[in-house]
Amino acid sequence: MDNRDATREFLASRRAKITPEQSGLPVYGAKRRVPGLRRGEVAMLAGVSVEYYTRLERGNLSGVSENVLDAVAKALQLDDAERAHLFDLARAAAPGSRTRRRPRPAESVRRSVQLTLNAITNAPAFVRNGRMDIIAANPLGYALYSDMYAGPVRPANHARFIFLDHRSRSFYPDWERAANDTVAILRTEAGRDPYDRGLSDLVGELSTRSEEFRTLWAAHNVRQHYTGLKHFRHPVVGELHLMFEALDVSADAGLSLLVYTAEPGSATEDALHLLASWAATDRQVKEAEAATTVTTAEKA
Repeated sequence: MDNRDATREFLASRRAKITPEQSGLPVYGAKRRVPGLRRGEVAMLAGVSVEYYTRLERGNLSGVSENVLDAVAKALQLDDAERAHLFDLARAAAPGSRTRRRPRPAESVRRSVQLTLNAITNAPAFVRNGRMDIIAANPLGYALYSDMYAGPVRPANHARFIFLDHRSRSFYPDWERAANDTVAILRTEAGRDPYDRGLSDLVGELSTRSEEFRTLWAAHNVRQHYTGLKHFRHPVVGELHLMFEALDVSADAGLSLLVYTAEPGSATEDALHLLASWAATDRQVKEAEAATTVTTAEKA
């Protein structure tokens, strides 16, 4: 992923969303040639020269100060996620940033993390990396995403499931929102670590195979994903309305622990109990089938 291109397209897309009226600027003439603000208007609002802002929007963030970034963020009325993304892009443009890459995202968890997941018995829980790979889960977590694990590719990946697996259309009742959120999370991660080869490969695969992904990726939207509500339609237990919390695994850079909980006494809580029973039964069946296969092979 080219950091200059990402910076240029991000700033231009944010500028196009802000009208002069929203910025408190006077409008002269009935028709404007560009959507949103002109570069000169952003420069004026940020208190920098037009030449300097133009340099920034062309992707040259090397050496830019935090004060200038703050001023540009205010001029473009960036939200918290967008502001953080702009600062990430600037860090990636700093001299020597390639030699200060983030550690490679983990593809497995430490035993203590897995034991923590297993100790969460009444809620789906899983650990995810920045590419949205599920690299570990508790039994309810695997059961919740049973459709995702029906695919052959490992590790199971949220983005690949949403855009390349037809089952996602029924699993997510509001598929468009799930798709938008997923792409925004990946775009945010790309700003944090533009040199992650695995993420670049994933984006390339999805861009090649999904027109919907290409369109959303080109919008350059970003978001933070720490808490909120999720709505699923599970193939076994039906509708699930869950609250979620995402926590960084502080000892393992790039990993997040997500836990989905139900409102006590709700229909979703009853559905989770049913899902846990189904998961236990399904696991016993698979273990029995595996044992039968081994026994048959030994006899042969």
